[in-house]
Amino acid sequence: MSIKLRLTVMSFLQFFVWGAWLITVGNYWFGTKQWSGAEFGAIFSTLGFSSLIMPALTGIIADRWINAEKLYGLLHIVGALFLAYIPSVNDPATFWWVIFGAMLCYMPTISLSNSISYTILKNNDYDVVKVFPPIRVWGTIGFIAAMWFTNLTGFKASGNMFYISAASAIALGIYSFTLPKCPPPKLIAKNASWTEKLGLNAFALFGSSKMALFFLFSMFLGAALQLTNMYGDVFLSEFAKNPLFADSIVVKRSTLIMSISQVSETLFILAIPFFLKRFGIKNVMLISMLAWVLRFGLFAYGDPAVGLWMIVLSCIVYGMAFDFFNISGSLFIETTTDASIRSSAQGLFMMVTNGVGAVLGALVSGWLIQKYFTTAAGDRDWHSIWLSFAGYAMVIAVLFAVLFKHKHDPKALESVQH
Repeated sequence: MSIKLRLTVMSFLQFFVWGAWLITVGNYWFGTKQWSGAEFGAIFSTLGFSSLIMPALTGIIADRWINAEKLYGLLHIVGALFLAYIPSVNDPATFWWVIFGAMLCYMPTISLSNSISYTILKNNDYDVVKVFPPIRVWGTIGFIAAMWFTNLTGFKASGNMFYISAASAIALGIYSFTLPKCPPPKLIAKNASWTEKLGLNAFALFGSSKMALFFLFSMFLGAALQLTNMYGDVFLSEFAKNPLFADSIVVKRSTLIMSISQVSETLFILAIPFFLKRFGIKNVMLISMLAWVLRFGLFAYGDPAVGLWMIVLSCIVYGMAFDFFNISGSLFIETTTDASIRSSAQGLFMMVTNGVGAVLGALVSGWLIQKYFTTAAGDRDWHSIWLSFAGYAMVIAVLFAVLFKHKHDPKALESVQH
């Protein structure tokens, strides 16, 4: 099996594990368990809290003491145990702690999978900017496959989705031990500072005003991503409360409709090398922010009848909103940091996006929706919810355009070829 194919399999399974439950957990929470919206926001905060702790920590470990592919495999196997236990939980508080354990194991594997891919590709003389996006596409395909499987088997509101996720996590954990070795990049000198010995060098990136702003806006966009993950499928499913839409495909196959977003990802991921080299990281990320405005705005005015095209277009726009930020940001980190802190730097990127950003996005949105956009009967004003999210994204886009100063240098991206 070729190097690229082996990494493709890893990427597919990486996001299959997540896609099996992430988009549909709202249906399980509200429909099957009938727990509250405020508590649901807390559940998604586990992604953020775990990302505050684990990606940077595991990145340091992979940069200093343990082969990245071995650490990656162990995390998936342990995480599978938590996932398999979730269906037996019957109260929100315990659910939070169990899924938090699963996320402590899963979230750092996202950045680790990036650093593993970069390391293996570079060791085999591949151009990372050209080769990595097509490999990463298969992660999105894995996410789609998991969503479709969960929906078509009737498990979108069932605890079985977590068993599916656990089984795929175990398979990936075992598979990762067969990957080419990714040892720590260098030995630590005897006269090294304590920050070097502890692997904290990457935190010095915050000392650069450009990098600090990059991480700040990454945090804001990380919050926007959580809004889609938390509420997208629930939004479509709740059209069932309107007799005009109860039998529509949007309600019956809400997860399949949402999967259009992931199909769109596959196209935009492949376009990233062109956009990144032609327009540069600032403009690509600005395009992402404006795409978030469209994503939320189209949801605000869409419905399963005459407004169906808006829902579909919103899902298509999502590919640009997510990929132009997430993948381009990861490549930006790769091209602007030293190889000795590669895993640590990727961990920091994960920390500010899926850590700080996710915590803020989950907790604030959960409180805001429950307090201002939910009636006493439990009905949510989705039109106002999505418009408020669109306004948030627009403010971030304007601030980013004004404050983030970065001169595009096409040669900088070429430096990651070897």
